[in-house]
Amino acid sequence: MKWVTRLYVHMDRTACPWLIKRFVDPKAEFLFVPADEIDEIVKKEKAIPYDAHGVELGHHGDKCSFDAIVEKYKIKDPAVLEVAKIVRAADTGEMEAAPEAAGVEAVMSGFGFASKDDHETIAKASPVYDALYTNCKLKLIREKYKSEIEKMDRRQVREFLRKKLEE
Repeated sequence: MKWVTRLYVHMDRTACPWLIKRFVDPKAEFLFVPADEIDEIVKKEKAIPYDAHGVELGHHGDKCSFDAIVEKYKIKDPAVLEVAKIVRAADTGEMEAAPEAAGVEAVMSGFGFASKDDHETIAKASPVYDALYTNCKLKLIREKYKSEIEKMDRRQVREFLRKKLEE
């Protein structure tokens, strides 16, 4: 399926392709066009619009496009929901809502200016979101198994966490 959004991707528009590819449409193709051409591309290419004015998969209230995709496609993965908090905080400027938000926003800004085009930007961003997702999974595992982990040495903790990540 084709997905379309505005040119010059930044926070939400780097996170959404990662989310779509990993949890919605592994064969997704992304189109980046001027905002005033989105409706035309939707009709011509039968593309799904996201993070554009007035679209279903856009900002609504205090939620960003990443949230809209999570909700529409009923993504329940707890680590994705943690990533959503970070993306929302960074995209809406509410950096205090998630400690990772400012760092992720800075990295995405850098990618946006250091890349030749939006396709290169999302290619560079994807491993960052993979790592952020893994970190969110680790955070949830550490919370769940806190009392057990406290009794382990470093090596045991690392082995335990790796095993839990694979489950």
